[in-house]
Parts: sequence; C-alpha cells; structure tokens
Amino acid sequence: MAKGIGTALLWVVIVLCLLITIVPRFFDARYYSGPPGGHFDGQRFFNPDGEQDDLAGTAGNRGSFLLRYLTRSDGRPAWPDHVPVHAIAPPARVDGRSMTATWVGHATVLVQTQGLNILTDPVWSRTSGPLGVGPARVAEPGIAFEKLPKIDVVLISHNHYDHLDLETLQRLWKRDHPLIVTSLGNDSVIAQAGVPSHALDWGGRIAVKPNVEVVVTRNHHWGSRWFTDRNRALWSSFVVRLPGGNVFFAGDTGPGDLTWADSAASYGPVRLALIPIGAFRFVPGQMVSGSHIGPIDAAEVYRRLGASAGIGIHWGTFHLSAEAYDTPPRLLAAVNRVAGLRGFGTVALGKPSVIPLYVARTRPAPIDRIEIVGRLPAAARTLP
Repeated sequence: MAKGIGTALLWVVIVLCLLITIVPRFFDARYYSGPPGGHFDGQRFFNPDGEQDDLAGTAGNRGSFLLRYLTRSDGRPAWPDHVPVHAIAPPARVDGRSMTATWVGHATVLVQTQGLNILTDPVWSRTSGPLGVGPARVAEPGIAFEKLPKIDVVLISHNHYDHLDLETLQRLWKRDHPLIVTSLGNDSVIAQAGVPSHALDWGGRIAVKPNVEVVVTRNHHWGSRWFTDRNRALWSSFVVRLPGGNVFFAGDTGPGDLTWADSAASYGPVRLALIPIGAFRFVPGQMVSGSHIGPIDAAEVYRRLGASAGIGIHWGTFHLSAEAYDTPPRLLAAVNRVAGLRGFGTVALGKPSVIPLYVARTRPAPIDRIEIVGRLPAAARTLP
C-alpha cells in the first residue's frame, strides 16, 4: 500500500516536471520595454559582471535540482518543523536619528528612523511559491501583520516569490498606501495585485522627504516568476540615504565581482547593512552559490561597505537549500572572529534592536574566501 502511494507520488512529480518544461512558453511575460544598455539586451536583463547564477556546485540542470528538491532526495539536513517566536511589538514611530530594526523573517526587516517606517521585501504568506505551492515557513513572522505599524516605504528587491509577495503587498497598500520602490519591470508584476509602485534603474533615486531618499543600486542576481520569464525584470539592492548614516539593503544576491558593495558605499556612511547569509549551499561543504552569498562573502560585503552595524538576513525561515537551519549564524560568527569584524551578526525574530549611531571603523584586510576557509576552526568548516 505504502509502496503504491510512493510510486504514485513519484509519477505525479514526474508529470509536474514535464508540465513545467512544456507549458511555460505559453506563460512568458514581458515586464519591461526599453532600449538596450549595460545590463539590458532589449529583451532581458543580465549581470554586467558575468552570469554566475547557475546554482554553482549542483549536479545537473534546474529541472533535476527541482525534482530532487520536491522528492527530498537532495540530502538536505532536516530543519525543525516549527521555530518559536517571542515577538515584542515595535514602537509606532522612531523619531530623529534614533533607529530601531526588527527582523520579521527571511529578507523582511522593519527599519524605523526619522519618523519613517521602512519595510524590506515584505512576506507574510505561509508559503513561498506560485499558487500557494512552495516552501512553508518554519517560523511565523516576527511581527503579526495586525501589529505592524503604519508603513511609509516598501523596498522590493526582485520578483522571486520569497521576496515579492503580492498578497502581502495588496494588504499593505489597502491599509497604508506606502511608497513602494523597486527596480525596472517589477512594477508590472506588482500591478497584477492592483498596487502602484515606482520602478527605477540602477542609480535611480526617489525622494521620500527632505534629506531622505532611496537609491536603487546594483547587486548580482536574477529574476523570474515562472521559468520562461527569466530576467524579464531587474533585481537590485538599495541605499536609503539618511541623516546620521545610511541603511543598505542587499536584497538577494550572489557575489559577482562584489564591486556593487563599493558602489553602495559611495553614497555615504552606512549605519546599518542588511545582508543575506543563507540559502548558499546546494551540495555538502559549499560556501557560496552563483546567486546567493554565504557568510564568508557577506562578511566581505560588510567590510567593503564600511558599515558600523549589520544584520544577517535570508536564513531560518524557508528551507530553500542544503545547509542546516542554524549553519548561517554559526558560520558567520566564526568568520567574524577570524576576519576581525565587529558589529555584524544576527538578531532574534521579532525583537526590536536599537541601532547605534554610525561610527567609522578601521577596515580590516580584504576577505579571501579560500584563505578564510583555511583559517576557520574545523568545527566551523564542517557545519552541515
């Protein structure tokens, strides 16, 4: 009986994979039209520092990866089914140069300063994927939506489902009418929910209020809502320019040439950097993938930014890759010790963190991935 059910499920997965291969050409969408340029060929966007977004280190193509993922035959360490969250309600506003940041989960962070409530890649849905199908949360959002203060600004880094959640955006727009800033083409996706947004190219900027503006900046990633609409919309990081020091949100990114972090630093001192540290491993021992940095490269991004405080995000919410649940924060702590970095770590879900005023730090030496791995304690190198 059990064997028959297993065989039937396997055939269902095979049929789904065939459909994913055959049907998508009917679901292509063109989200943006414009002249070719340094990262747009007239049809699709691309990374000017080279395409390395191929899930480096995995065996086979994306279809075989998806099949192994769906059948749980990819050897991923087990994650907890549920992670308790002991949330503390954030304040309604934080005025002046004071700053508070609350990690909601994955890439969603509430930053409060200058009387503004800024939300990054808001996702309150239970699953991350089309039609409600996809990885499910292991932790509830660090702030219940009903307790979320009025949001003024929303930053959307790209159109992957774990970052662009139409249902959440629709709820936010209906309740708060925030200023939504994204990169080229994603406004077309967001409009599917009846929500307006401002889509800018890398280097574009938009004023929020006097002395506060959002700058859309380069990172290294890719975009897709389906298989054949790949790179029809642009991906980005953001600098929020503020009195007393900027906020940098890396979005979702691989390393590329890493000079995008230098560019972000050119807009002024970075008081707070929100940098992804998870979903970097697809085979045992892997430390980075083409489209996702791990803790080692995240530490180098933090160093290049010259930031005085940083929070590691994009981990511990959706089981997207092959590292253990707590590998990203444990590995980051080990890397920081070896590299001599201060101020960059992880925070508890749902607990507001007071961000100190910007303090210039002496930058340590550049972080070479191979050298750092060799200097890590054995216990850190062998984390699952």
